[in-house]
Amino acid sequence: MKKELSEIETLKRIVLQAGEIVREGYRSRKEIRHKGTVDLVTQYDVETEKYLLNALADAFPGYALVGEESYDGTYDLERAIYIDPIDGTANFVHGIPHLAISLGLWEAEVPRLAVVYNPILDELFWAERGAGAWLGEERLRVSEDAVLQNALIATGFPYAKVDRGPEYRWVVEAFSTLLPRIQDFRRLGAAACDLAYLTRGIFAGFYEIDLKPWDVAAGILLVQEAGGTVSNLEGRPYRFGDKGIVAGNPEIHQRLLEQLPQYTNNQ
Repeated sequence: MKKELSEIETLKRIVLQAGEIVREGYRSRKEIRHKGTVDLVTQYDVETEKYLLNALADAFPGYALVGEESYDGTYDLERAIYIDPIDGTANFVHGIPHLAISLGLWEAEVPRLAVVYNPILDELFWAERGAGAWLGEERLRVSEDAVLQNALIATGFPYAKVDRGPEYRWVVEAFSTLLPRIQDFRRLGAAACDLAYLTRGIFAGFYEIDLKPWDVAAGILLVQEAGGTVSNLEGRPYRFGDKGIVAGNPEIHQRLLEQLPQYTNNQ
């Protein structure tokens, strides 16, 4: 009799299969279009999401499927799987292997299962609520560094930067404030990967504004299960729709909150 896979093993199987599409696309000619001035999408984003939607609908009936390339609704959902088919599409287009498929399963506004898979580097991060965060079979913990000056911090830039409005000015102010107080920044272009690397202790902290649920739904659980802390810019529990997200080991998370500017539309 065939043994039925657990939910997390089912998610991992689905994302590994989707990774074959991404790997093929990474080596192939791409059809590129712009969703915004600097926001790209390729046929492989669409094809990967289509595969994920079909596979997840069969495996997880009763869950809303919130995909980056297809969903156009609210995030006030009781049971949902948040899907980023290729987080880091610009990297994918330019041949930079910092990208991932990200799946985060949430219930009642709480993350329960997470998978972040980089099919180019074959890195499979996963977490199950209450059971830890893992890279394959290796259990993960955030760094223990408590000194902000020693911390390598990951961040990203919002697409709205092109308007040079309040988002752009906030990013510049945050950079100016933090750069002398940390070891250095890394801006690698895929929030799901940044949060996953935080769980390995590669990064001690992470912050960004204007992210979507599919960018962070899996990474939030990975960080929490690796002993890290996640909040909005005010230090309250992060909710989809909050302007900014801050994550790190508990000490660096607090130091970031103390240094990062608050966001206002008048910046």
